Amino acid sequence: MLWSAADELQEPALTDRLPVIDMTPLFDPGAPQRAAVAAEIARACEAHGFFYLVGHGVRPETLRDLEAESRRFFALPGEARMAIAMSRGGRAWRGYFPLGGELTSGRPDLKEGLYLGTDLAADHPRVRAGLPLHGANLWPAELPGLKTAATAYMDAASRAAAVLMEGVSLSLGLDAGYFARAYTGEPTVLFRIFHYPAQGPAGTDWSQSWGVGEHTDYGLLTLLAQDRHGGLQVKTPGGWIEAPPIDGALVCNIGDMLERLTGGRFKSTPHRVRNRSGQDRLSFPLFFDPDFLAPMQPLPIAAVDAARIDADRTERWDRASVHAFDGTYGDYLLGKVAKVFPQLTEQALGS
Repeated sequence: MLWSAADELQEPALTDRLPVIDMTPLFDPGAPQRAAVAAEIARACEAHGFFYLVGHGVRPETLRDLEAESRRFFALPGEARMAIAMSRGGRAWRGYFPLGGELTSGRPDLKEGLYLGTDLAADHPRVRAGLPLHGANLWPAELPGLKTAATAYMDAASRAAAVLMEGVSLSLGLDAGYFARAYTGEPTVLFRIFHYPAQGPAGTDWSQSWGVGEHTDYGLLTLLAQDRHGGLQVKTPGGWIEAPPIDGALVCNIGDMLERLTGGRFKSTPHRVRNRSGQDRLSFPLFFDPDFLAPMQPLPIAAVDAARIDADRTERWDRASVHAFDGTYGDYLLGKVAKVFPQLTEQALGS
């Protein structure tokens, strides 16, 4: 990431707004409105790579329970949270990390969080094979309700994401089941519970730190629930804009691999977080991504030339082109994770 004084001082523009898409028709394979929703998805992914979702099927009480249990977790004493530290999660890459324990482009983020994902037993074939990022979640013994609430949310949000991918398929002129057959038969589903404090602890200079610095997500799409305090900012051709919470809506953004698969038609948009509310902030991103073992070859309808790769390297925040990548989604994901938690990666994954 390239930082400048001008970027630090830049206030987000208020002249642009992200679209709101009602995905209700996507849950009914026979609904005539599915084509119209798919067209909305295409416009949003081409213009912003970000949009709000309503009609997603995640119940309000599911979100309320998740927020309440998450606040209880971050209110636990530090030693209780560290009892499920990520260092105890091994190759599954699950557990708690403390404030400043995650990096974005080498800078510590002003947040702490809990890493979760699809909960796999020790006898699952992928766990037995030692596949990274596959395994069991870690839960605090003091808060059995957190497991119940988080699992209910992950199930509901994963269902919404799978249905939304049908809309993405249709938006590209493919049949609704294309992505499920080619890339997400066994999706990589990762979930984060993030806490952004109102300010960093005394004794440390956090003045140059963001809650999360400028970045793009790695996979297909992210569904984000955020509390009422906001702080998410999205980079558009016209500058940075705010993506404030809308009651009952989720924020959706596409990731690097969807940009790669579509040959750049859909863009993986940079975004960042700074908590200016004066209150502790929670957010809940769920990443619905390709099978860890799926090759990331562009769709038959996509074509990428050398000029696009060169432009990508010039324009992207990290100066790396997703179109130059060749390998499985797991290869891409592990390469990115190693930059976020370098010490933990070496310990847990043996890289």
